[in-house]
Amino acid sequence: MVLYDRLADLPLRIDDETRTRHERDTSSGFTRATTVFELHGDGSVGRGEDVTYDTEDHDALAETDALVPTGEFTFDEFSTALDDVDLFPSKEPEQPSGHHYRRWGIESAALDLALRQAGTDFASALDRDRDPLQFVVSTRLGDPPTTDRVETILDRHPDLGLKLDPTSDWDDELVAALADTDAVRLLDLKGHYVGTTVDQPPDPDLYERVIEGFPDAVIEDPALTDETRGLIEPVQERISWDAPITGVESVRDLPFEPRWLNIKPSRFGTVESVLETIEYARERDVALYGGGQFELDVGRAHIQTLAATFYPDAPNDVAPGGYNLPDLPADLPGSPLAPSDDATGLDF
Repeated sequence: MVLYDRLADLPLRIDDETRTRHERDTSSGFTRATTVFELHGDGSVGRGEDVTYDTEDHDALAETDALVPTGEFTFDEFSTALDDVDLFPSKEPEQPSGHHYRRWGIESAALDLALRQAGTDFASALDRDRDPLQFVVSTRLGDPPTTDRVETILDRHPDLGLKLDPTSDWDDELVAALADTDAVRLLDLKGHYVGTTVDQPPDPDLYERVIEGFPDAVIEDPALTDETRGLIEPVQERISWDAPITGVESVRDLPFEPRWLNIKPSRFGTVESVLETIEYARERDVALYGGGQFELDVGRAHIQTLAATFYPDAPNDVAPGGYNLPDLPADLPGSPLAPSDDATGLDF
């Protein structure tokens, strides 16, 4: 695995761990909590964000002693050492995905630190460039759904693309109004979410409405049922996958060869799994784009860095965090985002 091999032997020294809690209201109607791991060593600090969704898990983490092994490692040795660490020592996470989310928070902090200690950055270590980053804005449309927030976003930046979450209360009039904006790039059917505030059960009428109403949009995470399969299979080239994708084996397990994948590194847990999946997809000409998890701090820059390094021209759902706020700030940047000239670690 060429990509991971370029990082595996990076020297890494960890002397101490600290953590910072973050919390913020979002445009999707819930309060987001995350925890940033800060790993100190050899005069440098590496940071990574645990994007576990349940506030109870962050509350428990705040009462937990240091988790991260200290000492001198290669990056790969550190990752292997984490296999033996219980990252939820006081309670199991509310959702199994929490294991991967916390593991990514710690591994990304360790990689950030190793790169800084080596005096380099992510793209340079992989012998790649960071290019200007195209992004789309992900938003929900309210209850009942309207075009109000879409209009506010496009008034600021008319050329922005959108990623939207269709729901069963989208009617023909709303679909037509959204299609007229010519801004919809991705439609997330959320067919693989169960027990969350954004569940959308498979709805054949909705699927038909959006497939026909947005003929050029990528359709993400449909649920394949007896009622929806006949709608999805004829448009396989437009189908993408997000929630099921946690590594190469999950790609192989998809119901058909994918043409699109949403890469959210926190779903993978380890740096090795993320890079292995990117390589696997690129070898098979699968189109990739980045996705976010309502990151509140450094994690947003990390997913932007990954996207700028591997798929900068894609419809990346990695917009600056201000687009997730209930009230949009006046000074939000448009797309593309320009990477910094002097990045170190996982900086964008």
